[in-house]
Amino acid sequence: MLICSPQLFAIFAFATCGGYSGGLRLSVDCVNKTESNLSIDIAFAYPFRLHQVTFEVPTCEGKERQKLALIGDSSSSAEFFVTVAVFAFLYSLAATVVYIFFQNKYRENNRGPLIDFIVTVVFSFLWLVGSSAWAKGLSDVKVATDPKEVLLLMSACKQPSNKCMAVHSPVMSSLNTSVFSEIQSGKALKKRKRVATLNGL
Repeated sequence: MLICSPQLFAIFAFATCGGYSGGLRLSVDCVNKTESNLSIDIAFAYPFRLHQVTFEVPTCEGKERQKLALIGDSSSSAEFFVTVAVFAFLYSLAATVVYIFFQNKYRENNRGPLIDFIVTVVFSFLWLVGSSAWAKGLSDVKVATDPKEVLLLMSACKQPSNKCMAVHSPVMSSLNTSVFSEIQSGKALKKRKRVATLNGL
């Protein structure tokens, strides 16, 4: 169970983040109903280059439309997070094979436990950095995709006579899970580090 824990948490981490796609829907109800758009869909996904997500909204001034983009770019923290998760999964998988099928060779001298210890320390550090960076990146994504914040970008919504509202907000539960999974995987890696220490260091 101890061996498999880093793998399981790593899978959850990169699957919930790397496979994410979400969106929000807004409506702009102009005084002149023919200019309104009650279903403005804005979709975004991993790696969260939000500044490249563009959409058009009515200006409520004739047929003229305003082209906007979401604010921010969390791709570096998201990609680093997923990369660390993938490599942690691969290393944990390889370590599991060694523990199960090559236990005798692993214990022959201190070289195996030493290498395992060093690599686990490195991954524990990377987990900490990755989870911290992605937690901040996720916070920025939540702010940038908050319907209230997006409505503030629209010129039509600055006119009291027009009615702007959010139809639905993006679902972020899987992204919250990704941060939790990375933290738990980091804890599991630390436990395996102690096991490596006991096995030969």
